Amino acid sequence: MTNVLVTGANGFIGKNLIDRLKRLNVTINVFGSNDDLQTLEHHLIQADLVYHLAGVNRPEWEQSFTDVNAGLTEQIVSLLERHGRRTPVVLASSSQVALDNPYGKSKKSAEQSVLLYGNKMSAKSYIYRLPNVFGKWCRPNYNSVVATFCHNIARDLDISISDPERKLSLVYIDDVVEAFVSLIGEIGLEGSAEYREIERIFEVTLGELADKLYLIRDIRKSHILPDLSDPFMKCLHATYLSFLPKQRFTYPLEMKTDHRGSLAEIVKSKQFGQIFVSKSYKGIVRGNHYHHSKVEKFCVINGKAVIKFRNVFEEEVLSYEVSGDDIQVVDIPPGYTHSIENKSDDELIVLFWASEIFDPQSPDTYLLEV
Repeated sequence: MTNVLVTGANGFIGKNLIDRLKRLNVTINVFGSNDDLQTLEHHLIQADLVYHLAGVNRPEWEQSFTDVNAGLTEQIVSLLERHGRRTPVVLASSSQVALDNPYGKSKKSAEQSVLLYGNKMSAKSYIYRLPNVFGKWCRPNYNSVVATFCHNIARDLDISISDPERKLSLVYIDDVVEAFVSLIGEIGLEGSAEYREIERIFEVTLGELADKLYLIRDIRKSHILPDLSDPFMKCLHATYLSFLPKQRFTYPLEMKTDHRGSLAEIVKSKQFGQIFVSKSYKGIVRGNHYHHSKVEKFCVINGKAVIKFRNVFEEEVLSYEVSGDDIQVVDIPPGYTHSIENKSDDELIVLFWASEIFDPQSPDTYLLEV
């Protein structure tokens, strides 16, 4: 069985990587800030692959940059060399190596240690200069603007934007983890240390990032989902939800009530239309209208109903009996006037989908008895 060592396992990337590794046929060892060098050496002797994620970027003392980012990396490769190991090392470096600051310099020094080790031992190792990584389990108000924005916006707190036009390069945590996990398949290959990149990188300005997150926040009021076919928006939406306060996982829907029962919109989208749910009292008939372009789907989830159709140019009436005991979806084509009648002794609950968001100025709905 493959034996992997993960340093910095309690960090943002480490948590996500460990969770992914648990689903593979590997033995996982971890090294953290509270472990000693003897523990590190023991794990390194057994390791078939080392994920070196440990590091600091906001330490209390500047010397910690050198001690942890550079020093720990040097200790890892030195111990591997001492025991004649050619174990691949995956180094989570940073795009900030180009900056002339203590953090960038310490990461650059860590890269040099891995490069020298890989060349000397013919150990195929990997250096990833990661830009800003975002996703679930990231620590807010630390070193991730996405995490900080998500955390604050989800709690109705202010965010600070010094320069809305400042550009960010972002990578999603799942992409990082999948890239790292794929390297298990390269264990045993000879080579040297090399630079690799996460293939999918998102570019966004601070202002655009804030706008997108406010749009996501406001889904609860507008019910309008963003375009989730956009990969960045899909990842950002998932990330934002992971930062919701534990007491705010639920939110109410506005129930529109009348003599027939009630109706509530759930979600809307310019790409797929909208979904809503209705409750109808016993004997109530809804509909008796048709559409020219809009199409719908009806799905009874509780109770019994009869759905009737008639081509607006014909007299023949089609009837479909549906029930929540045997859930089916009924398509509502254009040009057919239609109705749904509650045949239950209790409330009828129906889930509806419409191909477009209802526009009261252009409803595409025309009254006509079935």
